[in-house]
Amino acid sequence: MTNNAEQTTVLIVGAGPSGLATAACLHQLSIPYIILEREDCIASIFNKYSYNRLHLHLQKQYCELPHLPFPSNFPTYVPRKDFLTYLNNYASCFNINPRFNNLVKFAKFEEGKWKVEVKVGGDGNNNIWYEGRFLVVATGENTEPFVPEVEGLSEFKGEVIHSTEYKSGEKYENKNVLVVGAGNSGMEIALDLANYGAKTSIVIRSPVHVVSRWSVNIGLMLQKSLSLHLVDSLLVLVNNIMYGDLTKYGIQRPKEGPFSGLVRIGKYPIIDMGTTEKIKSGEIQIFPALKSIKGGGDEVVFENGKSYQFDVILFATGFKRSTHLWLKVGDHGLNQDGLPKAMFPNHWKGDNGLYLVGLARHGLYGAAMDAQNIAQHIFKLI
Repeated sequence: MTNNAEQTTVLIVGAGPSGLATAACLHQLSIPYIILEREDCIASIFNKYSYNRLHLHLQKQYCELPHLPFPSNFPTYVPRKDFLTYLNNYASCFNINPRFNNLVKFAKFEEGKWKVEVKVGGDGNNNIWYEGRFLVVATGENTEPFVPEVEGLSEFKGEVIHSTEYKSGEKYENKNVLVVGAGNSGMEIALDLANYGAKTSIVIRSPVHVVSRWSVNIGLMLQKSLSLHLVDSLLVLVNNIMYGDLTKYGIQRPKEGPFSGLVRIGKYPIIDMGTTEKIKSGEIQIFPALKSIKGGGDEVVFENGKSYQFDVILFATGFKRSTHLWLKVGDHGLNQDGLPKAMFPNHWKGDNGLYLVGLARHGLYGAAMDAQNIAQHIFKLI
């Protein structure tokens, strides 16, 4: 039933950085909106599901949201705690008041407007409806924690956690910890574990680019005047000189360049925070893909046939997006991975007043651009 639906011009789903940026841009243009958030806070990934030592990997000028720069006294690479302070101030500055604990169950375009069904609170059947002319999906790239199926995992006798549950390596001192997943989170968590004295290993099953933080920021600047291929070539050359041949440690470099891979398939390069040095020194061991758990839950078997014992398996295996399960748009809008079907730079605009913000795998910088494009486009239509 939608007879009693609350009406607005724009419905925003998600109060992470993408949703906040969109709300601020709409506020600046005096466009009414309602922002719905399933958690009990803004930016829940940073607030509740990130490790303590997290810093934004790019320089702060690439990470600020529209209409409010970072304070000048913030460090170049903003730590998680400061970023949360910035986001809270951002919400206050633009009078952004999300409807928390509002889990979107269903959204469809019907009779010229978007109708959204929301479950309020954790229990019961307290469902309400909202209606708006426009719908902005701002649920982000990271939605549902993903743990791959591993034969025998349920029998593992040690601790199994996802990276969203990890805060620091303090309680893992002297424990044998296997990190599964060699993205930026997995590599930095491995570093954190090693720094706290854990006997740390990491699964790296596919080729990855390992690049220094400063070289990535230079690459972003060079993209404004050089071709992507040339920037990639320079990055690979510089980082080969910096890190040397990493194949002898079990790290293969992809044939496709670091930025080209990001643009084409959304594969981020590994921004090294010190993990590589610990791999070279032997403080962090590298293993191939995880195959199974055997020996009554004692042995972790890898695809090379070798097996070892661990106290903890930590899955830094990313997320699955669930947007396509509740967003009913037929064959348009999102693919099965919950990402836009339209290619960059036209990814942010769907049909019938549907917009997608922060889903182009271009980080906070891309989300900020999306938010401004969306607000300006809506402003021209009303």
